[in-house]
Amino acid sequence: MNSFIKENQNLLILSLIILIAIPIFGINFFLNFLGNILLLLILVPLLLLLIILIGFNSYKSTINSCSNCGAINLGFSETCMNCGMDLENINKKNQLNEKPSESTIEIEAEEIK
Repeated sequence: MNSFIKENQNLLILSLIILIAIPIFGINFFLNFLGNILLLLILVPLLLLLIILIGFNSYKSTINSCSNCGAINLGFSETCMNCGMDLENINKKNQLNEKPSESTIEIEAEEIK
């Protein structure tokens, strides 16, 4: 009997805690507790995924490509690291505060015979 208690000590302690705690707090408390743990197991990875996506989008906004040589430049540098071309025009092009009328292209329709 003594060896059985030594081998299953964790199981006995857990069952004693459950047998004492259920009459005090009720079964509803434990069901809510298990539900909250399951919610955390689902929501924490979703929160981490959201943080990763936001970080990736902020990183992506700092990437510029040179229109002269096609090299990718990180950060807010003013010149291309490869060819030395001025990148300020590219940064101004990527901004969203332009008026739509300035970026529209006028097209005239012609009839084809």
